[in-house]
Amino acid sequence: MVDVPFRPGAKAGPGQPRASRFGALRSERFRVLFVSSTLMFFAIQAQQIARGWLAIELTGDNAGLGGVFMAFGVPMLVFAPIGGVIADRFPKKAVLTACQSVILLAAVIIAVTDTLGVLEYWMLLGASVVHGTGMSVMGPARMAFTGEVVERAALPNAVVLQQMGMNGTRVIGPAVAGVLIGIPSIGAGGVFVLTSVIIVIAIWFTFRLPNVPVRGNAGEGSPFSELVDGLRYVRTRPQVMLLVGAFSVVIIVGFPYLVFLPFIADDIFDVGSSGFGVMSAVSAAAAVVATFWLAGRVNRGSLWQLQAGCGLAFSVGLVLLGVAPDYLVALLVLFFVGGATSGFQATNSSLVLTETDLEYHGRMQSLLMTAFAISSIVALPLGVVADAVGLRETLVAMGAVCFLAMTIYVVARRRYVARENLPF
Repeated sequence: MVDVPFRPGAKAGPGQPRASRFGALRSERFRVLFVSSTLMFFAIQAQQIARGWLAIELTGDNAGLGGVFMAFGVPMLVFAPIGGVIADRFPKKAVLTACQSVILLAAVIIAVTDTLGVLEYWMLLGASVVHGTGMSVMGPARMAFTGEVVERAALPNAVVLQQMGMNGTRVIGPAVAGVLIGIPSIGAGGVFVLTSVIIVIAIWFTFRLPNVPVRGNAGEGSPFSELVDGLRYVRTRPQVMLLVGAFSVVIIVGFPYLVFLPFIADDIFDVGSSGFGVMSAVSAAAAVVATFWLAGRVNRGSLWQLQAGCGLAFSVGLVLLGVAPDYLVALLVLFFVGGATSGFQATNSSLVLTETDLEYHGRMQSLLMTAFAISSIVALPLGVVADAVGLRETLVAMGAVCFLAMTIYVVARRRYVARENLPF
């Protein structure tokens, strides 16, 4: 693949194929990566539901449920920066295969022990740790690999399609898992059996990916020096630093709104668990719709403007969610927020990949993933604030902080492009 210069949002030149919503899927290599990634995310989403159900069965309390999710999130925070170094240091096909295999092994152990009736809670915790560690490395490698299997001009469309596939599994995976858990002959253990088979298929598709050698001087220095080099790379590129900074603030401060959805449903609107399920489904469905729309837009308009618009829309949406007068209005706002969140993630990842050199793609994606890991920890102090001053007021404050961060980002970006004579 030839690495050609690319300007995000630029129109196709003479002789280049016209951009389309599914244009990146014309590449056989990207189709293989897309199918492998989508199958893995489906398995991961289904396993999260089944693991939570098993935790409740084994412990009988919410603390047990929270423990398995914490065991998943903490390794992601610890290993996300290292995951980016690994993704840039070794061939990404090998990294993906290793991560998928480790996740498969953990799933098989849970499936077998549950079938034999010897499953214990500590096994679930161990599987969650393995799962979180594997995800912290697989995530940066998957996104970085996207830049190696498609032409640079098709990269934004490819990233959005990956996001669309992931969002689709957020809707389908938990729904399928919930149905299967409710069938006595299958149950949560059966979900792990099914998803283990799906992961095997995903690994088979990964084997079909090309063996792309690492670029640059990866592997010549120590892992720590490569991590420092990645941070130095961000610091010396203002456009990348702006992207990473704005994304980090919005995700860390704003993304924990998902944690509060059960309380919004129960405490504010008194619709219970069924209402919470509808709210989650609406948000996930909006994410699919938004990425479907973006897939046809990323190569036609300004990707920078789409990203800024989505970030500002998400911020405003959080404020509106905090002041929503009733449940139906809250559902409309959540559709708006879910779509904006997905659009912001997809466009920001696209810009980070197109604005950086291939040999740094893994480390750049790991920085973005670290923001997600931190957001899961920040949810705790935000919850304390919500208990003290009120959940509505906290949501409004979260939205205001995100809006301020995006406003500073837009102003700084405009000054930068004016100085460098670049299109916004």
